[in-house]
Amino acid sequence: MATNISQEEINSIAWAACDTFRGPVDPAQYKDYILVMLFLKYISDVWKDHYEGYKKQYGDNDERIRRKLERERFTLPYVNYEDKDTGQKEQFHADFYSLCERRTRANIGELINIILDAIEESNKAKLEGVFRNIDFNSEANLGKTKDRNRLLKHLLEDFNKPQLDLRPSRVSEDVIGNTYIYLIERFASDAGKKAGEFYTPHKVSELLARLIKPKAGDRICDPACGSGGLLVEAAKEVGGKDFALFGMEVNGSTWALARMNMFLHGMDSARIEWCNALTNPALVEKDRLMKFNVVVANPPFSLDKWGADEAEHDRFNRFWRGVPPKSKGDYAFISHMIEAALEKEGKVAVVVPHGVLFRGGAEGRIRQKLIEDNLLDAVVGLPANLFPTTSIPVAILLFDRSREKGGSGEKRRNVLFIDASRGYQSAKTRNLLLEGHIEKIVATCKARKDVDKYAHVAPFEEIKENDFNLNIPRYVDTFEEEEEIDVAAVQKEIDQLESELSEVKAKMAALLKEVVQ
Repeated sequence: MATNISQEEINSIAWAACDTFRGPVDPAQYKDYILVMLFLKYISDVWKDHYEGYKKQYGDNDERIRRKLERERFTLPYVNYEDKDTGQKEQFHADFYSLCERRTRANIGELINIILDAIEESNKAKLEGVFRNIDFNSEANLGKTKDRNRLLKHLLEDFNKPQLDLRPSRVSEDVIGNTYIYLIERFASDAGKKAGEFYTPHKVSELLARLIKPKAGDRICDPACGSGGLLVEAAKEVGGKDFALFGMEVNGSTWALARMNMFLHGMDSARIEWCNALTNPALVEKDRLMKFNVVVANPPFSLDKWGADEAEHDRFNRFWRGVPPKSKGDYAFISHMIEAALEKEGKVAVVVPHGVLFRGGAEGRIRQKLIEDNLLDAVVGLPANLFPTTSIPVAILLFDRSREKGGSGEKRRNVLFIDASRGYQSAKTRNLLLEGHIEKIVATCKARKDVDKYAHVAPFEEIKENDFNLNIPRYVDTFEEEEEIDVAAVQKEIDQLESELSEVKAKMAALLKEVVQ
């Protein structure tokens, strides 16, 4: 299969299509319209490609072509529509191109909604509910009828450019998936702090996936999956298709992004639930939490009002080590993730704010218990300003349930500390992790040895002596001794400079005197 358009070109064209919505629509909202339209364009082009392929194979045998198309990943049905005002009836295909033909209609917003509803209805197993939080006929979001119609007409035209031909015979699935992630990343930059609802920087997701090392056959879960980028990276780390993905997301529109993201990456079978993982997790089997080989997450930092009042009576007994504070849900997510990992073998990787490493009270007691239970495997400190949501430095905690009694790693009683806070490249608005920074962290985790001013393997006794405080500078000394200063030489240099300055002043005074005369 030849790819006639580069990743950079398709990214640029897709981002340019967003210009229509910049200004009139709030940045936190317009991502939903753009990404849904990209998704609709993609599935329409896939369907078109397959239809043309079967047409070459079976000629005008429409019945045989239809049967073949019904066995594809999804179905694009026909819509029977009757205009409420004129009573005129028509039938059209539920795809992007039918909308383009009707882009000047006064009810184009309604027609887009109708087509999206029809696609959902015909693909319930994979797409049910994906478009329920998006309304292309919304006056509140898109303005009054005339303005709304103008916006939607331009949007359809922007995505109908020949360069944005997304047929599989022309563009690989990976390219489309990468474009989707690229757009999400650009939207995150526009959305600022609101980006925390749906976005983890791509390189941070890649780092977590490489540290947790999922393997073929694993069940992988993200209980705060946002738009699903971390699940995609974990799946890529496995290689091949032998894995199962699961996720939970509390925000409805973000949950829809995750479902579409899975679809665009060819991971249609991923089970992404719309629910609150802390108060009402939906990944349950026989009234017990589902168990996973790998659990990864970048949950909301220090979430307030996370559900502490209900935690003491949690039906899954996730908080038996202690109930985290009402105003800080970090250890609530950690507790859930550990309980969702398979006993004696499951692994957990979670992004946390640094306060999780040293705060006292209930958090300190939970942290001590986790360490005493020999679950904590590594603490990786990352640079500040990596996220659009906050400039604070963050850390990755790695837990390994194989270290439990009876597990294959029970004899390992130490914790690896890495201070990678100085490994980044400065950019305009954020710091960036580069491939070299990631490689160094991953290699250090694999070697599990002390590295001067970078890593330290701390035995249990050392952590206990530190009152189970995990603050990284307690274990990794990054202090750089200042170069010894020769005071006499410096003073001599100062004296010489002052002498030269006096000479210059005298010359300046003489020149000024001549000018005045």
